[in-house]
Amino acid sequence: MPVITRRLRQFLAAVCLLSAATANAEQPCRVAFDMGSSGIRAGASNSDKTTKAELDTLGALWAGKPPGELVGPTVAVLDVLLQRGAFKRECAMLGGGMSAWRLALSHDPAALVTALARIRAYSGVAVLVIPPVQEGAYGHLAARQALGGRLHTSHVLDIGGGSLQIAGERSTFATPLGQKAWHRELCQALRKTDAVPCALQPLNDDELAQARTLLAHKLNGIATALPGTTAMTAISRPVSRGVLPAVRRVLGYTADNLNLLQPSDISATIARVAPLTLAATTEQTGNPAPHVSYLLSDLLLVEGLMRLTGNADLIVAEADLTNLPGLLADERAFAWQKQHDCYLHRLREKGTDAYASDPATCPGTR
Repeated sequence: MPVITRRLRQFLAAVCLLSAATANAEQPCRVAFDMGSSGIRAGASNSDKTTKAELDTLGALWAGKPPGELVGPTVAVLDVLLQRGAFKRECAMLGGGMSAWRLALSHDPAALVTALARIRAYSGVAVLVIPPVQEGAYGHLAARQALGGRLHTSHVLDIGGGSLQIAGERSTFATPLGQKAWHRELCQALRKTDAVPCALQPLNDDELAQARTLLAHKLNGIATALPGTTAMTAISRPVSRGVLPAVRRVLGYTADNLNLLQPSDISATIARVAPLTLAATTEQTGNPAPHVSYLLSDLLLVEGLMRLTGNADLIVAEADLTNLPGLLADERAFAWQKQHDCYLHRLREKGTDAYASDPATCPGTR
């Protein structure tokens, strides 16, 4: 075998470096937008930076605004996020529309399809309406990345503004019943108003019973979607900064109970808080305005979720999660980004099932 000289080794190393650089240069860059109920976050495959901005999409839809009125504000926010992140517009740009966009789709598919086409025309961002199960998969991936060894349960509980997911690697339950959406359900049922937040407290025992019955009805698909007992880690702020500290303060628990909730403790806290005014609730729990308006409805939501999933304990580990890692790695989504006209046609016909269909079967696809 011939001896490789130092000069030859240097030459081969240079060739390897050049090949690696060429391969990296050929990798297409991607920009993704996580389009939630109350804001949008952006990230890119070639950057560690993320940017975010508020946009109350859910509130606009609840106020009766048609999808067409979302186009201008959405395009403006997308443009701001691109500039803040210094993300390149020549990258493949994909938006993942979550619960608020699913709501818009359910109300008027044709109007939403037209609005999404206009958003792409004005911004270059191809927006998909992400199915709830796929959003759950994004959440579980993000939780694994963020929590690492701190994630000891099979599922994570992520309560957003418009929807919630109990997301696992192999099974997910998702429903349009996030913090604001569930609070609105209670306001409509018990106070006959669409205002969010509404003056929900004080609640008497009969009203609490009505609230629990309503929640059980809204969550009736949970048993078929998940295994018998589903261990959960709650990762979102309604639990970590609302429910957990309120339970600890009302019941006088010490720091030893910092990251654990039990259904009986939540029920006891509900019994103490429900008869109070909001001012008295703040005094009792330390939960400030405006967040205190959602505390009782959050307590009822978490109590119901734990009982229906058979959980004796709920671990709490706050993580600032986004759907960006999942979106950026989603090959099917970026295949649809290239076939967005075809996707919009199927979205109008199939609803969120359009995502699961095959982009390779679009007309003109080789």
